[in-house]
Amino acid sequence: MAEGGQAQQRLVSKKGKTNSVVWEQFGFEESDDEQKHATCKICSTVVAATQGNTRNLFNHLKSRHRVTYDNLIKKQKQQSTTPATSTVTQTSIADTLYSATPYLLNSERHKKITDSVAYYLAKDMRPTSTVDNVGFKQMVNTLDKRYALPSRHHFSRVALPHLFDKCHAEVSNEVAKAEYYAITTDLWSSRTMEPYISLTIHYTDSDFRLNSKCLQTAFMPADHTGQNIANGLKEALAAWGLNEDKLICITSDNASNIKLAAELNGWTRLQCFGHRLHLAIENAMKDPRIDRAMGVCKKVVTSFSYSWKRKKALTEAQRQLNLPEHSLKTECPTRWGSRQAMVDRVLEQQKAIAQVFSSDRRARHLSLTWQDIDVLEAINKSLSPLVEFTDALSGEKYVSVSFLKPTLDIFNNQILEVQDEDTALAKSIKMNILDYLNDKYSDTETQELLDIASALDPRFKLKYVNEDNRGSIEDRLKAEMKTAMENIPLKTAATPAEDTEDAPKKKKKGLGSFFKVTTVTPPQQQDQAIASELQSYLQREILDAEEDPLKWWMESQRLYPQLSNLARKYLCIPATSSSSERVFSTSGNIVTCLRSSLKPDNVNRLVFLAKNL
Repeated sequence: MAEGGQAQQRLVSKKGKTNSVVWEQFGFEESDDEQKHATCKICSTVVAATQGNTRNLFNHLKSRHRVTYDNLIKKQKQQSTTPATSTVTQTSIADTLYSATPYLLNSERHKKITDSVAYYLAKDMRPTSTVDNVGFKQMVNTLDKRYALPSRHHFSRVALPHLFDKCHAEVSNEVAKAEYYAITTDLWSSRTMEPYISLTIHYTDSDFRLNSKCLQTAFMPADHTGQNIANGLKEALAAWGLNEDKLICITSDNASNIKLAAELNGWTRLQCFGHRLHLAIENAMKDPRIDRAMGVCKKVVTSFSYSWKRKKALTEAQRQLNLPEHSLKTECPTRWGSRQAMVDRVLEQQKAIAQVFSSDRRARHLSLTWQDIDVLEAINKSLSPLVEFTDALSGEKYVSVSFLKPTLDIFNNQILEVQDEDTALAKSIKMNILDYLNDKYSDTETQELLDIASALDPRFKLKYVNEDNRGSIEDRLKAEMKTAMENIPLKTAATPAEDTEDAPKKKKKGLGSFFKVTTVTPPQQQDQAIASELQSYLQREILDAEEDPLKWWMESQRLYPQLSNLARKYLCIPATSSSSERVFSTSGNIVTCLRSSLKPDNVNRLVFLAKNL
């Protein structure tokens, strides 16, 4: 032991930095300058430790000094779980990049991310306060730690206005190219009862693609008289540089003030088919027999809407009766389709409803009688075929106006035609709906507009035009084709070279130019060419009803140059004013309870971005 103690006194510690705990039990002779042979401080055994390798040292302690080895291992584990503040470790490349200096505010990367966040706020109709939310900040920081998220004031005052200016310029350039256009408009009040008027433009571009752009959701505090609306719409078109002479039609609901505005401005107006059908059905529903059944039906739906116990009991009854586990639907007064959906669902679940009410004494008086069920079945049978037509005519991405004549025809001759097996109530509903629609679409101006649109659709042509009117429709088409031909030179005439600054130098006339004769097509030949083009089109085979008429006109415009221009002119008209309804749905998602204090200018800007980005 004495020798061991003397040996320990002669041993020196390992040179340089040592991280391993094993060196507490080993040292080196003073004469060992290269420190290749470590000596055990316990038993003075020399162990090879080439280049600081500690494996041999641990093996020695494990085989000779087990208790000391176990204590060292325990100590090493404690050190590995405790963060070492004094030690310096090498960081990964990813950590080094993420901990680098933040992007400069004027850097391209910072601008791109900021623009992307602004796009997200506008397109997804999110409040600017989103950027202050802890979760959003954490997400952005996780995606890119070098990006410093600006404040919500930057987005509301800088980023979103800049995005609006950019989008406004793009939309302005696009609508300026429209040769002809139609519009839809409507009035709406926000949850804070601030009145707005919307304006949406519809046009077909040179590539025969149908386009719709929301131009404004303007604050309108003045009285909603026909004169004020007329002036407001005129000012809106002027603000966008749109020529009223190119306006083909305005599609709107049946509000008297909008009808008067169109008359004051001298615009052709098409009544929204969706609103007309809604009013036709409302008119047909004015029957004492229907009032009783519909009243009970609404109470049944309400009783399940406000009671979770009844909802649970309904689900159990559906499982027992092997019925679809569907919830009952509530009627929305402004949408007739919701009434039919409510009736259809109640009829589907009538057995389950009866089972629930049979075990509930308080609700037994709501049970549907067989008379009620007969009335509801008559309503459902009469109205259910009409749902698909309304949905199909409400689209913006495809031609819809040319479908109005075929739709009215199929209503009269198939869907709403009275059948022998129909009940008296079903016959009454069908006849009332047809009488109302036929009366409202019987005026000469509307009929002529619908006939022109149908004739210019290669899927229908003159098929649904009354035989007595076919001659007048052909004459009008010829007249418009002739007018278009006469206006071509005016549109394509070039400005004289000497009047333009960047015009090339005038070329010297050749000898042949003095003998060149300018040919002008005589009016008689023009009329023959127009008649030939129209007859060739009408005699061609009708296009399949599932095909796209605009695509057909794109491919056939060389064969029918004048008619193709008329097709672009008239087929852009929407059959319904659903575009304006969608604008106000978007507005309702923007002017929420949390953003009820938005200023009208901001509402217009945010709706414009959400609809046009």
